[in-house]
Amino acid sequence: RLNLDHGLLPIFVLTLSLMVFAAAGAGGGSGFLAVYLAGLIAGNSDIRAVTILKRFQDGMSWLAQIIMFLILGLFATPSQFPAILVPAVLLGLFLIFVARPVAVWLCLVPFRLPRPEVAFVSWVGLRGAVSILLAITPLLGGLENGRLIFNTAFIIVLVSLVIQGWTVGPLARRLGLIVPARLGPLDKVELELPGSAHHELLAYRVAPGSPVARGERIPRWARPSLVLRDGRSMRFQDMGRLAAGDHVYIFVPDRYPRLLDKLFASRAVVDPEDADFFGAFAVDPSRSAEELETAYAPGLTEAERKLTIGDLVTARLGGHAEYADRVLLGPIELIVRDVDDKGRITGLGLSFEPTAPVARVPVFLSAGEIRDRIAAFIRNRRKPAEARAVEAVAEMEPVPQPVVEKTTGEG
Repeated sequence: RLNLDHGLLPIFVLTLSLMVFAAAGAGGGSGFLAVYLAGLIAGNSDIRAVTILKRFQDGMSWLAQIIMFLILGLFATPSQFPAILVPAVLLGLFLIFVARPVAVWLCLVPFRLPRPEVAFVSWVGLRGAVSILLAITPLLGGLENGRLIFNTAFIIVLVSLVIQGWTVGPLARRLGLIVPARLGPLDKVELELPGSAHHELLAYRVAPGSPVARGERIPRWARPSLVLRDGRSMRFQDMGRLAAGDHVYIFVPDRYPRLLDKLFASRAVVDPEDADFFGAFAVDPSRSAEELETAYAPGLTEAERKLTIGDLVTARLGGHAEYADRVLLGPIELIVRDVDDKGRITGLGLSFEPTAPVARVPVFLSAGEIRDRIAAFIRNRRKPAEARAVEAVAEMEPVPQPVVEKTTGEG
């Protein structure tokens, strides 16, 4: 609410952050956690000069990381590393392959997250500055073995960086978690002008092959005010059709729909494998899930059959769907192709087999999967022994194939 000069806003925010940190520390709390929560609240509030503050915070974040790593390097004592190298490396390997995967799985077991995603989260851990920063605490507290603890943490972080840091990309591809690009190149700048409350000024550069370059109209709620072409500024109404390379300045309401990004972005370069990622067929999300049960028999419950297909997918995803999310329903798989600004599914793809190269992960079962397996085990135990024997024989015997005899045209 203060009418401050824009140059003072970043300083004011930084001062408030230090005050929150100090107040929490004086009360015996965590200053870091207090500033983090204050940032979450402020970032989700309707505050002025968001663009200026984001740029300032981005620069301060990089500066803080540079200073932190410089100080951490000064704290390290490499001459003391050989004495603790072997135990520290073994401890690092235990944390990477045992402790962290188990801890992550226990935290995520209540949620129906796919096992490849849980495996990826368990592999991508806190493996850098945060760990070493916490290891400084024993040094600052003057503990007897503070230096030993810091050096051990330093080596563990190096081991984690080498093993986990360099394998993030290959692991994501192995687990099928690389999502195809949604948009091609997009050149956009957000500007904030004095007196433009609840409105933003966006500057787009028209990319070759983008929808607006092909003649697509700009929505009415967007107000194009200026176009720069070949160094000349003109009114949008006088320009006619936009051409590649034009710079367009548009006033839009805040929280503007991301439709403009799609209009000014060029087509993404689609790999043939990426095209298969979203399934071979398109499915209307507004159709009834009963039609899926009739056509493919995925085993939906009575309550699920009354939903639309889009609502069914959203429910299976825990109430929130994102671009490229996947839901396996018996013999078919539904893939989210697009969602609107309110999170509603607007496009779905259907595949008869998993199209993404998802590796089979034998561990990291969710609570729902554990419950289903226990229920299946109980049902199987209740079956008569003879029925189980018949099923076992049926699985072993080959399925008879129809014999087709060659006939002549004479019959």
